[in-house]
Amino acid sequence: MNHIEKDLLQKRIEIANWIVLTVLFLPALILAPLKFALGILLGGFICILNFHWLGRSLHGAFQKLGNSGNIKTPVMVRYYIRMGVTGIILYLLIDGGAVDVIGLIVGLSVVVINIIITLVATAMLKKNTLEEVS
Repeated sequence: MNHIEKDLLQKRIEIANWIVLTVLFLPALILAPLKFALGILLGGFICILNFHWLGRSLHGAFQKLGNSGNIKTPVMVRYYIRMGVTGIILYLLIDGGAVDVIGLIVGLSVVVINIIITLVATAMLKKNTLEEVS
């Protein structure tokens, strides 16, 4: 298998996902009920693992693109499998009462929060760089 090096932005997002999860989880652990903090932690794990799984799935599909022109079907099958597994896990967590639903939603938002922060920071950095050049 031909190994393709990850983009610097992708590496930064993957590392920052764990930082955002930590920043959300630690205060919740101290200030909120344990079920809420556990919801953030487990939701964050699920979200980050889904993000990682999606990246691996797309990477594998694009590597196989040279062999056949149709990558849509394998990508969609993996997508539905991932969503099914995620749905079952979320159902079991919520139905079992192990976590607070709001905490779980906050945890599931970790990657989205991180991408928004990264995009804003990148835009601000580019704006400052352009102003320095002018």
